[in-house]
Order: sequence, then C-alpha cells, then structure tokens
Amino acid sequence: MEIFHPYATTQIKRVAALNCRFAHYTNAEAAIKILQSREVWMRSSSCMVDFREIEYGLECLSEAYEGTEGSKLKKLLDEVASGFVDAFQGLFNAWIPHFRDQTYLTCFSEHDPEEDQFGRLSMWRAFGTAIRVALVFNNKPFLSSSNALSVYSSPVGYFSRSQFQAEFARVVAGVESEQGFLRERGKEDVMAYLFQAFKMSALCTKHPGFHEEKEWRVIHSPTQEPSERVLCHTEVIGGVPQPVYKIPLRNFPDEGLEGVEVPELLDRIIIGPTEYPWAVYQAFKQVLTAAGVPDAGKKIIVSDIPLRHL
Repeated sequence: MEIFHPYATTQIKRVAALNCRFAHYTNAEAAIKILQSREVWMRSSSCMVDFREIEYGLECLSEAYEGTEGSKLKKLLDEVASGFVDAFQGLFNAWIPHFRDQTYLTCFSEHDPEEDQFGRLSMWRAFGTAIRVALVFNNKPFLSSSNALSVYSSPVGYFSRSQFQAEFARVVAGVESEQGFLRERGKEDVMAYLFQAFKMSALCTKHPGFHEEKEWRVIHSPTQEPSERVLCHTEVIGGVPQPVYKIPLRNFPDEGLEGVEVPELLDRIIIGPTEYPWAVYQAFKQVLTAAGVPDAGKKIIVSDIPLRHL
C-alpha cells in the first residue's frame, strides 16, 4: 500500500488518527430506504452527475504514464520482471471500458465535528428543493481491511494535472526504492498491485475545484471481482431505469468486517433545511426505532442553517 497507494495510505492514517466520521448527503426518501432496507445502493459510474470525472482521472493517468516519470517507471518495472510493461499495458487497457461502464459506487464526505449541528452548506445546496438529509456514519467499516463484500473505500484525490504528476512521481520513487522487495514478491503480485493503483487513480481523481466535498468513494467492480452478497437489481432513479448494486448493512466478523449494522454504524442524522422539520424528525425516529437504534430521537438533529432557494 505504501509503495503503490502513498496518497490513500496517508489519508487513511489521518482519518484513523482523527477518528473522522463520514456523511452521506442525500434526499429524505433515499435515506429512509437505506435505513428500512439495511442496504446502500451503488450506481454505475456512467450515471454520475459529472460523468466526465472518470475521464479526467484517466487523462491525468495517461499524461503521467507517457511522461518522464512514466518512462522511468516502465524501465524499473521491466527490471523487476522481464516483459512486465507490455503485459501490464495490455491488461490495463483491456479493462478501461469496464471502469467506465461496469464500476459501481456510492459517495461519502468526511464529516468534521463542527458540522454536527448544521451539516455542510455546499452539500445541502446540491439537492435543490428536495428535503435533504445527511446520514453520518462511524468510520470502522470504511477503514477495515476485508474482502467480505468485494467493496472497497478510497479517498478522492483533488489534483490538478501537475499535482497528479507529483503524486505519480511518489509511486515511481516507491517502486525505485523497493525494487528488491518487489522482485521477491514476483511479477503477478506486483502487477495486481499496480493495476489497483492505476484503477483507483482513474476512479478517484477529481478536479481541485471540488475539494470542499472531501469525498470518499465506496467502489464495487462486479466484472472484475463479483460478490454473492452484493446483488444487482434494476431500479428506476429519477425516471431512469438502471442497474444498481446493493451493499447489505450486515456484519461478517469472521471475515474482518464489523460495525456495518445500522445501530452501530449510524452516528447521527442531520435533517437539512426544510419547511417540515417536525414531521421529518418523527418519521426518522420511527424508522430508527424499528431498526433497533436505542434512544433514536437523540440521534436526529434538525439543522437550522438558513438556505435560500435561487
């Protein structure tokens, strides 16, 4: 991880040290469905609000790989194992269409303590006139090392093209300094790690103009790593029929995944600006009580942040 994912490793350590929580900003209807069904939906990357996000990551990656640092990386990798680069390029290029069309994800934001009462204004604005809700989750499942669901979390890197080049150079420096260790691991192992590094850089790179989102992504790649527990269903969202993969909010302690069930996962609910705060509060209180959350009413905060509709 430290060789191939230096940025993500740094962010994971930071979040763990701060005991940072994660917020899922959504509308009230979707939040109710999550809590009642004990499922979180993942949508295709092709249905994202900004469908060019993955293209931006792929462009940054291509520029870095074809540049000076990329040439250096190729030389180092062929020294680790003969023929490495040709084999890797064929493998990775074959999977690029799957990244665009067969990657499913859901998004969260790092939640700061000062946002406990009000939420984040920029995130409330993203949902127009809908009744907005933030589900604030504890971090244990996000930081767990588990293959129980074949679903993985990653911080988003907000990089300009030059900043991406600098992060790419960190990976190259790691490969160079640990070349002996990588030779010991063998060609297939190193190729698997590099593939994941390139894949995640494509899927989790955004323009720095979005940095205030502090986003993390939870990602599933069913064509690459299918799961019998994360199932596909057809749903209609905003009038658009589409495949959706559903993460069960269920613990698998024998496989290293805990803290996922609603009573332990949920830190609080923040109800965003609305004309009906009392009705929404009562509805979520009933849903949380049915989900087995003790003292459900204490988990619900009504944000009084003023928000004008333009």
